[in-house]
Amino acid sequence: MRSSKKILATLVALAAAATLSACSDSDSPSGDSKNFNEADVKFAQDMIPHHRQATEMAALAQDRSVNVQILELAESIESAQEPEIETMTGWLEAWGEDVPQEMSGEMDHSSHAGMPGMMSAEDMAALEGATGPEFDQMFLTMMIQHHMGAIEMAQAEVSDGKYDDAVKLATSIEQEQADEITLMEQLLNR
Repeated sequence: MRSSKKILATLVALAAAATLSACSDSDSPSGDSKNFNEADVKFAQDMIPHHRQATEMAALAQDRSVNVQILELAESIESAQEPEIETMTGWLEAWGEDVPQEMSGEMDHSSHAGMPGMMSAEDMAALEGATGPEFDQMFLTMMIQHHMGAIEMAQAEVSDGKYDDAVKLATSIEQEQADEITLMEQLLNR
């Protein structure tokens, strides 16, 4: 139990550092805000709805789980990803690119179904309908899959992106979510 608390504390510290970095980047855009490419735009436009779904899944934990570690993990996911959504939204606006709209129902979940790791409307409905240990199992299993998709997207940005701040954020997302996958796998195996 202590080791998972230690891992969670490390994850929270990493998330806080990334959030501070991401917020400072969006509050004072770097001089190369015009130095972006199509991969940067795709990364931001895809990661925003991806993060929104993750925060939606995390928010469900509050009323459906009694596992303190899952509740802490869900809170950590929300606190890390919401500022990243704001940062990426700022980039897209600065670049004159479209910002993905908020998801507002089953159709929106289905419209992103081809994106790596995204849950379908049926998956989300099942998660929403679960409670207790059933919710915990589904949440961890689905969030691992979701994080693996985010890592895939982040790796594509690191490989193909041009905008330094986006590449830095992608690197941070890749590391943080890999660490969270390790924690979630430990929780699943208890």
